[in-house]
Amino acid sequence: MSPSPRAAGARPRAVLAFDPPELVERIFGADGLGRLGAVVDLDPEVVVEIGSEAARARLAGAELLVAGWGAPPVPADLVPRLRAVAYAGGVARTCLADPAVLAAHGVAASNARAANAVPVAEYALAMILLANKKAHAAERAYRERRAAPDAERLLTGAGNYRRTVGIVGASLVGRRVVELLRPFDLDVLLYSPELSAGPVPGLPGARATGLDEVAARSDVLSLHQPLTPGTAGQIDARVLGLMPDGATLVNTARGGVVDGAALLAELRTGRIDAVLDVTDPEPPAADSELWSLPNVVLTPHLAGSTGTELRRIGDSVAAEVERFARGLPFAHPEELVAS
Repeated sequence: MSPSPRAAGARPRAVLAFDPPELVERIFGADGLGRLGAVVDLDPEVVVEIGSEAARARLAGAELLVAGWGAPPVPADLVPRLRAVAYAGGVARTCLADPAVLAAHGVAASNARAANAVPVAEYALAMILLANKKAHAAERAYRERRAAPDAERLLTGAGNYRRTVGIVGASLVGRRVVELLRPFDLDVLLYSPELSAGPVPGLPGARATGLDEVAARSDVLSLHQPLTPGTAGQIDARVLGLMPDGATLVNTARGGVVDGAALLAELRTGRIDAVLDVTDPEPPAADSELWSLPNVVLTPHLAGSTGTELRRIGDSVAAEVERFARGLPFAHPEELVAS
């Protein structure tokens, strides 16, 4: 299945795979598509399925697959000339039915995880600052009373001066949040199992320590770990119980990293608050108490790239395609065979 040689000077043939196809315009726009078309021979049709003869014919000639959300998993035998995948999302393997086979034939891959980490980190930063300011509680009280709330009771201890923020997970997003917190007068604690206790290389101002200490000392605990068998339910009743009274849990990671029953039990007491952009299940059941508890802020998984932020992903993918066309390695490579 080795790729056939191209004619000298010919541009690599690229195929788009997205579903719905309208995502292409939302992610790339005219400028992004222009960048792609300037360096590759871009098929104008978007592959949304692999069953038709037309789709299979397009894939058979593809040297580069530019794919994203909703793309059908493409079997290796349909892409005999494939040399690379540039994925407009977090995991390029999701658009391939046989990633190990393609990896064995030298197919390279990249993803846009770093680009998508930016808005997630920005959302987390905003919610951390608002939580310390007790802005959500103040807004609710203001709306209910239609008069100034009791500041002495409600806002005692509010503010972002000399507060402690705990970050769980030194992921791309977690590290970005630490960087964004640097200008503020906050102490930042970081827990990630691969880090040794003490200052964190490359993240000045952050100190790594154990999960229990991070939970017990943080005014806001922000979650950024991946969902794995080892992190499922990691934020359990014991960890939640360590959080100080009045602290806020912010989750932009995955709902499954939190023990949902334990979180509900804590939230019912009013002892802590929560900002949840992700839940398990997602969305919460229609009769879930999360919808009605006054100390919960629920948002519909919007921290990731939305609206104009999709163009950042498009720019990232376009840059990777330009590198591929020049014979350079990807700036954001992904191993097609998971380690």
